[in-house]
Parts: sequence; structure tokens; C-alpha cells
Amino acid sequence: MGEKMAERPGFTFSTGPSGRLLLLEGAWSSAFADDVERTADLLQKTSGTGPLVLDLAKLTSFDTLGALLVNRAIREWQASGRVISIQGTSEAANVLLEAVSLLKAPEIISFSGNRAVSIFADIGESVVLAGRDFMGSTSFLGQVIATFGKLVLSPHRIRFTSIVAQVEQVAFRGVPIIMLISFLVGAIVAQQGIFQLNRFGASTFAVNLIGILVLRELGVLLTSIMVAGRSGSAFTAELGSMTMREEVDALRVMGLDPIEILVLPRVIALLVGLPLLTFMSDLSALFGGGVVSWLYAGISNDVYMERLKDAISLQTIFAGLIKAPFMALVIALVACGDGLSVRGSAESLGRQVTDAVVKSIFMVIVVDGIFAMFFAAIRF
Repeated sequence: MGEKMAERPGFTFSTGPSGRLLLLEGAWSSAFADDVERTADLLQKTSGTGPLVLDLAKLTSFDTLGALLVNRAIREWQASGRVISIQGTSEAANVLLEAVSLLKAPEIISFSGNRAVSIFADIGESVVLAGRDFMGSTSFLGQVIATFGKLVLSPHRIRFTSIVAQVEQVAFRGVPIIMLISFLVGAIVAQQGIFQLNRFGASTFAVNLIGILVLRELGVLLTSIMVAGRSGSAFTAELGSMTMREEVDALRVMGLDPIEILVLPRVIALLVGLPLLTFMSDLSALFGGGVVSWLYAGISNDVYMERLKDAISLQTIFAGLIKAPFMALVIALVACGDGLSVRGSAESLGRQVTDAVVKSIFMVIVVDGIFAMFFAAIRF
């Protein structure tokens, strides 16, 4: 322990014939990185003014870290107009100091424009990044479609085991939470509808509101958002972790297509699972609305079912279910694409998972809005 303490970096000042003499002592190396940095900062603050002779004869060890810090101090002293000379260096120390002296300090680019220009510059950068992201997503969609076409032509290459496993994770294991939330949302819609319509003595029309709103919009939208947060984030994290561990690169080296092995089973699982979850969500929300209608407004089950039958039709049911595969495709493509875009760090993985969830939910709402306008145009 005493030997370790003796090796810690330090320095002493004295006055010599050539000016002030600075003697570096101990180990100026990465083994004492914190001590070296603190000592170097203290050295620059207490070095005084005038000519300075730097003596390295008492150094017990000297590596790149020590050379970088010493060179940084020398540059700052020289920038202030001081004359610096070095003595007592070994051949290895000379090589290190010469090597680090060739490193150029990073150029600091300052922007002197006003704040308004900076805001527009940030907006422009965001637009460019969004455009690149859109082009990347379009390219990824093309790869998925091309790979799916190959599987259609060669059905024996379809990985049914992977598809079934993903359907279990996406659909069957997601049923409890989605049905619970749909039940609560249906109950809330029923309570608010009854509360508002009761002012006009038309509380029974809340059943029409529940049926149409749940089957056309809320069921599929709520399910898609839940799946984007639950399964979409899982897809991005799984593929991102495999990318970080170079497992995706290993598949390519072995001549296997990551799109076929990793992406398509997840896409197909969502295409199958999301419509099923939407149907279960619709039933759960209608059941929640029926329970609240009975407890809150005294609407019996027979009346509830009768008014529900009059308010909805197969067209109402299919208006919601038709959206589910498109939303599933959007969620799967965004989640898998962001997962394969992870670049070797935990920070990148976290950022891509967050982006995947946000973009998936945004795109789900956009798709729902497009369908709403389309259905209105064709009067569906």
C-alpha cells in the first residue's frame, strides 16, 4: 500500500538558472487516471508566469494519458506566450509526447445567427431526418414484401414454429391486459354517455353510442396502441439486442436472411394476432358498457342487447376489423426496422425502443384517420 501511495502523481516547483523549474514525480499513467487529471488541473493553475523548464526525470511511469495531459498543459502555456523547455525525458517519453503533439484539437464551430434562424435550422434538420426515416422505412417495406414473395413461391421455407411462438406472445399472452383495459374504457364511455344524455331523457341512446364508437373506432385503436407499446417495444428490444451482440451479422455470414428468419414471423404474427385481439377488445368493451348501463342507468341486459342490435350491423363491425391488419403491418415494420437499426450501445437501444413506440402509435392514429376519411367518402 505504501508503494502505491508513493507512486501517485505529483509535482514540485523550484527556481533554476533558466527560469522556474517544474519537476513531475510519480506515475503519470492511466493506473491513477483520476489523480493524474486532478494534478494536471492543479498544475496549470499554480504554474505562475515567465519561462518554465519541465523536468520528467522523476517519473516512475508515463503513458498516453499522462502524455496527453502534459501536452495539453504545454499548449496552454505556449498559447499564453510562455517559453517552455523540456528535460529529463526518456526515449519512450519523447515518442509519446511527439505522438500526442500531432493530435489536433477538435475545431469548435460557433454559430452567430439569431435565435429565429436557429429554430428554423432545427426544424429543417428534423424534416431532413424525417425524410430519411421515411425512405428507410419504405426500403424496409420493400425488403419485407420481396422476402414474403420468395416464401410464397417456396412454402417449405416458412418457419411455422417461429410464427406460432410469436402469435402466442403477441395475441394469447396479451388477451388479459387488453380485455381488462377495454372493459374499463367501455365502462367509462357508457358512464359518460349516460350522464350526458340523461339530461335530455335519452339515456338509452348511450347504448348506440357505445356500440358504434367501440366497434368502429375505440376497439381497434385502443388495441393497436396497446400492442404497439407491448409487442412493438418487445420486437425492437429483441432485434436490437441481437444486433448489438452481432447475432444478425452472424446470420448473414451463414448465408441466412435476417428478414426471413427474424422479421417475417413477427410481421405475420401481428397480422394474425391484432385482428383477434381487436375482436376480443370489442366484446370486452361492450360487456363493460353493458355492466355500467345496468348499474348506472338501470338498463336491463335484454334492453341493452336489443338496442345494440338495432344500432350496429355487420358493416359497423367490419369497419373496425378491416383496419386491424393495416395497423398490425405498420407496427411490425416500425418496430422491426428500428430494432435492426440499433448501433452497438445501450443508449442506442433505449433510443430506438422509445422511437419505435412513439412512431408506431403516431402511425396507428394516422392510419385510423385515413380510414375514417375513406369510409366517409364511400359512405361506409
